Amino acid sequence: MIKAMSLTASQVADQLRGEIIGDGTIRLTGFGPADSAKSGDLTFAETDEFFAAAEHSQASAILLAGAFAPSKKVLIRVQNARVAMAKALPLFFPQDESQQGIHLSAVIHPTAQVAPTAQIGPHCVVGERARIGARSALMGGNHIGRDCLIGDDVRLFPNVIVYADSQIGSRVTIHAGTVIGSDGYSYVLDAGRHLKVPQVGNVIIGDDVEIGANSAIDRGALGSTIIGQGSKLDNLVHVAHNVVLGRHCIITGQVGFAGSTRLGDYCMVAAQSGIADHLKIGNQVVIGAKSGVMRDIPDGARVLGIPAMPDKQAKRQMIAAQHLPELIRRVRELEQRVRQLQS
Repeated sequence: MIKAMSLTASQVADQLRGEIIGDGTIRLTGFGPADSAKSGDLTFAETDEFFAAAEHSQASAILLAGAFAPSKKVLIRVQNARVAMAKALPLFFPQDESQQGIHLSAVIHPTAQVAPTAQIGPHCVVGERARIGARSALMGGNHIGRDCLIGDDVRLFPNVIVYADSQIGSRVTIHAGTVIGSDGYSYVLDAGRHLKVPQVGNVIIGDDVEIGANSAIDRGALGSTIIGQGSKLDNLVHVAHNVVLGRHCIITGQVGFAGSTRLGDYCMVAAQSGIADHLKIGNQVVIGAKSGVMRDIPDGARVLGIPAMPDKQAKRQMIAAQHLPELIRRVRELEQRVRQLQS
């Protein structure tokens, strides 16, 4: 269990640029949902239902937006309660500071450059000419290939593998078991046998990216596979060779991108969707869960289904499909009546 900090309600409000209503000197020692919050906790409310639950909880203060009824608890009023929650949590549960230095079991190539403030954990390998930036942390069991560039304030959780020539920007977090820069899947048929096409490109990951556990970002066949600045990838995501993901995209679990597809900025791709190769997906596109995308998608579109189509059309088809058993029954009855009339 992470040990929480202790702050006054006024200190929290100041950090969140919120308005304090009630006793600002009350001390807050944690943050919890209304159904399990304890005395000393801050909780949050986005709706009337959540506010009622927070009112009846053990929490000492409520983080909220909007004009809710007067409360017996201390209130911190902000513009957006969910955004404020994301900013409040690190106040109570700060990230562990990296223990700078190189573990005795780590292997660092003599030509590698490791910032003095970086942390290189147990059983890590840093290859020739690789560079590790300031305050970056390799938690353990990480392999950094030759000529890799790792920016500042990067966190690589255990067993993240970064193949040669990969570039990772600053403030990037990559969770356990993910592989960056493995070979793309590319073969040609030659005289009845599958001949591998060498993958000689690399991976470039922009600043402020987060990648979940057990994901795979393949290197480009020629050129680069690119993950744009600020994008967030969930666990078990596969990005194939030469894919370009735009800036600030949200990619949820078990999504797969086939080779050379380009995704615009601020897109959202829901779980278990598959994107075919060599497609162009526009900016601010939303792709619903379990969709199969086989064609280009214009800016701002919302699609769903297999094959993916405009989401309203897909939903109409889903509703219509629910009536098929009844329609089949009625058609059979009509066919029977026709046969009776013909006899």
